[in-house]
Amino acid sequence: MTDATLAQLDALPTDELRDRAFALARQRRDIKFFWDLFTHVTHSDDNTQDGWIGSLDASIDDAVALWREVTGHHYGDAEPLVRAAFIDYIMQHGK
Repeated sequence: MTDATLAQLDALPTDELRDRAFALARQRRDIKFFWDLFTHVTHSDDNTQDGWIGSLDASIDDAVALWREVTGHHYGDAEPLVRAAFIDYIMQHGK
């Protein structure tokens, strides 16, 4: 989406925002984006903090697969934050 406005992006479903943000982050090889999402979504879930997230050797595709496994696409109370992160990323780095 070229020159997307905040209103246009906010009207999209979370899954569409996720797909667009993830594709862009994979293209840019932006592991920091994924790391920030992991830490915000998993910070309250002690079951996900067993050391796997600390490996900096993981590839972007591994990070995406791990995100899907951890979240199951259910964001719970973190969904507004996650949507905002997706929208912000797309607006900052989209073409």
